[in-house]
Amino acid sequence: MAEREDVVLTRDVNVVTIPDGNTGTLSEGQIVTIHQALGDNFTVITDHGHMVRIAGVDADALGKEAQQADALVSETDAASVEKNCWEVMRMVYDPEIPVNIVDLGLVYECKVTPTEDGLNDVHVMMTLTAPGCGMGPVIQSDVENRIRALSGVARVNIEVVLDPPWSREMMSEVAQLQLGLY
Repeated sequence: MAEREDVVLTRDVNVVTIPDGNTGTLSEGQIVTIHQALGDNFTVITDHGHMVRIAGVDADALGKEAQQADALVSETDAASVEKNCWEVMRMVYDPEIPVNIVDLGLVYECKVTPTEDGLNDVHVMMTLTAPGCGMGPVIQSDVENRIRALSGVARVNIEVVLDPPWSREMMSEVAQLQLGLY
């Protein structure tokens, strides 16, 4: 989203404060400025200058629609599930950086293992842009919930590691171009 847009909330919404990851509520009638609308979440600035994230399930309170994943395959074999995992992880964004976590270089591995019951276990190894990031548990939960919702998935394990530490060089060329670093 290039332009910032002021909107009036049409109902109360739950929010997550950025960067500390605490939860709260914004009231109906409050004016917010949409700072970032990527994935299915919205980063907004309140009239008091606080940055918060509003989940896609509350997009209607902003007069918007949440983005849906593209190109998911319907097969549930391990290769198809892995493809879908990468696709839904590309819809997860750091709320302060307009780049998805895959292109940001935060996802180190996605391993899909078939189970005896014809489903798949998924193990994702990822990191954060900084140790102690308050939004880390929120981003981890976003990844877990998106993968858990996929067809053919039995169990999901999201492992956050800090070694090797994230660095700018881990970003894709696309991400570096988006951020003007390349």
